[in-house]
Amino acid sequence: MLCSAPVRTCRYGPSRLLPNSVLSVAVLVLKSAQLIRTGSFARSYSSEHAHHEARIESVRNIGIIAHVDAGKTTTTERMLYHSGVTRHLGNVDHGNTTTDFLPMERERGITIQSAAITFQWPPRSLCPPGYEPTTINLIDTPGHQDFRYEVDRCLPILDGAVCILDSVKGVETHTERVWESAQLSKIPRLLFVNKLDRDGASFRRSVHEVTSRLRTWPLLCQIPWWHKDDFVGVIDVIHRHGLKFSSTGGMSVVSEQSIAKENPALREEMETARLRLIETLSENDDHIMEEFLELEKDVSSASIKQAIRRLIMDGEAKFTPVFAGASLRNIGVQPLLDGVIDYLPSPIDRPPLEILGAKAQNLPQLLEQKVKQKGHSQPQAPIVSLAHVFKAVDDPRRGMMSWLRVYHGAFSRSSHMWNSNVHNFEKPQNILHVSANNHHEIQHLSTGHIGAMTGLKSARTGDTLITFPRHHGTSAPEAFRNLRIKAPEIPPAVAFIAIEPYTRTAGEKLEEALKKLSREDPSIRWSKDEKTEQLILSGMGLLHLEIAQDRLLTHYKIDRESAMWGDIEVGYSECLLSPATRHRVVYDRAIRDKAGKAACTVTIEPLEAHHHDTLFESSIERDGNIIHVAIPLSPNGDDTESLPFDPELVRQQLLNGAIAGLARGPRRSAPVRHCHVHISFDPAEDFFGAASTGGHITNAALSAVRGALKEAHASGQVGILEPFTRVQIHCPEEAGTTIQHDLASARGGQVLEVRRPEDDEAQVTGNEMIDVSKVYVPPDPYESVQSLRGAKKAVVRMLTIIGKAPLKEMMKYDSQLRSMTGGRHTLQLDPGGFELVTGPREKALEERLA
Repeated sequence: MLCSAPVRTCRYGPSRLLPNSVLSVAVLVLKSAQLIRTGSFARSYSSEHAHHEARIESVRNIGIIAHVDAGKTTTTERMLYHSGVTRHLGNVDHGNTTTDFLPMERERGITIQSAAITFQWPPRSLCPPGYEPTTINLIDTPGHQDFRYEVDRCLPILDGAVCILDSVKGVETHTERVWESAQLSKIPRLLFVNKLDRDGASFRRSVHEVTSRLRTWPLLCQIPWWHKDDFVGVIDVIHRHGLKFSSTGGMSVVSEQSIAKENPALREEMETARLRLIETLSENDDHIMEEFLELEKDVSSASIKQAIRRLIMDGEAKFTPVFAGASLRNIGVQPLLDGVIDYLPSPIDRPPLEILGAKAQNLPQLLEQKVKQKGHSQPQAPIVSLAHVFKAVDDPRRGMMSWLRVYHGAFSRSSHMWNSNVHNFEKPQNILHVSANNHHEIQHLSTGHIGAMTGLKSARTGDTLITFPRHHGTSAPEAFRNLRIKAPEIPPAVAFIAIEPYTRTAGEKLEEALKKLSREDPSIRWSKDEKTEQLILSGMGLLHLEIAQDRLLTHYKIDRESAMWGDIEVGYSECLLSPATRHRVVYDRAIRDKAGKAACTVTIEPLEAHHHDTLFESSIERDGNIIHVAIPLSPNGDDTESLPFDPELVRQQLLNGAIAGLARGPRRSAPVRHCHVHISFDPAEDFFGAASTGGHITNAALSAVRGALKEAHASGQVGILEPFTRVQIHCPEEAGTTIQHDLASARGGQVLEVRRPEDDEAQVTGNEMIDVSKVYVPPDPYESVQSLRGAKKAVVRMLTIIGKAPLKEMMKYDSQLRSMTGGRHTLQLDPGGFELVTGPREKALEERLA
């Protein structure tokens, strides 16, 4: 997008926007449309990028996050089109989008796995000489709650995110969940209120819900532009002009003077929005406060944008810039891309990377430590490069590809990389730039960039890769052997399917496929019953397992007739009802004909809120449990060097044993959840020198955990948990009473809230943290005549029922709702955790499971 006349400076030039300049984009629109039609830029882009790696200051690693069907993939498709990467606009309904390339994604019209794509904004052909465009590495994430782990493993490696909001449905449950995940990773965010062209869309209600449910103060950078009933564009309140869009994506700038002449009320609303934005910024930013006191409403656009950037850079999301548009109609995507560049950080703008397993707490502290190297007179930094593997993908042509984000240094094909999670060295075959389902080989991958490697035999999600200076041994330097970046937690599985192979050959092929499938997606678990040869595949829900089953059959070429496939069932769990007695085990048995001995003491109790409040650094959360390992230091010193073993390695071995012990409970051989496990390993009493091998330490923890649980079960202190789901049903008011009764009585659920459209305003004003009434939002068009228009169209009065119910009762509930509502409903299910089964429901479950 070019600068305004008469100033002959590109807005993306080194000086950015000059004070009081006005954005003019007409030249860019005409030129961009011509380039895209001819395809000249699209043809040259991929080869150009393969030989060019952007400076880190000009990189944006961002993700698109939202609820399912909010328009993430459609928005991504428009970004690619306007940047010149694609020549045609893909459509989710037509199954021809760039990032949804799996057959199942195109068949179902949803995103199943995250996809990475790289493009430049603005296109290089439209930049002045000497200016480099910004390189945007974008990851399009799934919106369905069954694939939430796919979102969680991608978010930590991103530097910013764009949250898409459906203006008809507002803030939905999964939107809140991914927002919370971004909050944990302290990722700066932008909000894009999408689908403003649809019937029932409300910018005002959406922004109010953002305030109350996401608990962030919206900074309105744009407001919608309506012409009678049509949504035609957006008003840029910062630069004081309008942006109109054509159906083909063409964009034209309308000056403030033209707006004032044609629609004085709209210009007044623009001035009000700008003043309220400046007032909010001045209350929270000292720099702009001084300018506001001097200039009042004439604060420069550049100052406003700099203040917004400063306020959101910490990732706390106390404030969030808000943009408006309708991606399917090509409205608002180009200014959203401008916002990505203007407000979201580059990799060097992010806080220091936190690291585990070292004396240093973050990466800069680690690099300040110097080590002496042979042949070098000056001490060097302890590591040369550092990267985090956030995903593994089994590609049909290239085999298993490990996706990684580089945080320090550079990796090449000759890199001798230490995997600190599995404790071995690996070397890549190829380094790739990922562009949806296309991959281009590159020579190296440097700091701040995202790419993939092939040929890594053991790397999987959450692993840390390190290269050391002039190191060619078989093990890493002891002080940095366990250095790692925190991996995302894998949520517990809630559903499973049983598979029984008919032959041993079929079973072996299926097991090999399951190993690769679970390496691709660690939220998919599998186990084998050695007695019956039955395989159990577990996942996050009905859709998750259906996709996993389809991938086994189509991608891994498993013959459906080679095994008996059961129905997808709900996975029950076990829990402690009261603390178990302290249990000590001395494991003194031969492992693989090798004698050894190790011991430990375990205490297990039900998980309570205070355990989260006092979470130790050495604790981990896994499958709904917290496991803490305590290794007392030797009496004669407070340094780990005084111990006769590597404490980090022993801690990991004990954790592995505890996790295995909790995998099968004593009552139904189901996973144990909601427990706090404390493992004590005393070097003086539990360590027996060379006899305490890793296998013996792990088995000591395994035996101690199982022994404690077995004693608890003998005294009747083990209960059964079943997965619950949050239920949101949008249905006609006439069917509301019937549905509420069915949900509470027949399904074992509970109705938490019944919401009508007229209750929305009253509900959002109840927030304790932000007074919604103080948040400025322009009125939606024709608010005063909505009731008249509704009566003419005989609109059915709708209501929303919010509740919770056992997942088992909800898995096929959609078809039953259809008969109660005549098909005029929507059903949304979101994770609701596990709840204890009691009373008649427990008795019925016991009889069914017996």
